[in-house]
Amino acid sequence: MTDDIARARDLLDHATSVAVLTGAGISAESGIPTFRDALTGLWENFRPEELATPEAFEANPKLVWDWYAWRREIVAKAVPNEGHRALAELERQCREHEVDFTLVTQNVDGLHREAGSHRVVELHGNIRRVKCFGQHHPVEIWPEGDGVPACPRCGSLLRPDVVWFGEMLPSDELAAALAAARTCDVFLCVGTSAVVEPAASLPFMALQAGARVIEVNPRPTPLTPSASVSLHGTAAHLLPLIIGIAQ
Repeated sequence: MTDDIARARDLLDHATSVAVLTGAGISAESGIPTFRDALTGLWENFRPEELATPEAFEANPKLVWDWYAWRREIVAKAVPNEGHRALAELERQCREHEVDFTLVTQNVDGLHREAGSHRVVELHGNIRRVKCFGQHHPVEIWPEGDGVPACPRCGSLLRPDVVWFGEMLPSDELAAALAAARTCDVFLCVGTSAVVEPAASLPFMALQAGARVIEVNPRPTPLTPSASVSLHGTAAHLLPLIIGIAQ
């Protein structure tokens, strides 16, 4: 593995444009359960279709609001781990050497920005934000209580600013992610199963465009056979070694 870490570091050292894709694996190390792992306790008898679709919200807005409020509490208590911080340092190094850098994440927890990353593309939104269901007005402050709060502008009920099943990804974020994959010469894929589309296609797009792909994941994925370097382990352990900031 030492040779693979050195090779990954060498690829990043000689890159002129770096794209990163992160998934739930990097945030699991901060104590944030994946979507399906969070279907426990009070929520174990629910299916995703009952909690994370527009139809579910229309049918039972309080149930959906309470589910996300509970998840928001978990996120609020979490802190970035060494993997998040290593990627923030990688961005700093790229900026220092005038290397283009884009971090695309499937996560909705906001931990990358909290760790110090700046060029972050949140493909699936951010659970810390809310917007109204009817007009998508962003709302920064809302009352806490037993009911579902309403938008102060239009009166529509508020919902989490995340992408639900059956919804389109935000167009600007998707365009930025596609552009990063198509123009980078090194693509770093971290903590993602490489099966959830369209994010799963990004590293393969990068490969088709001639980029080298580095994968960091505890288990093999569909990307593993095609990756230039595939490292099996946690992001919190491996990324500081690759970035060169391990104590």
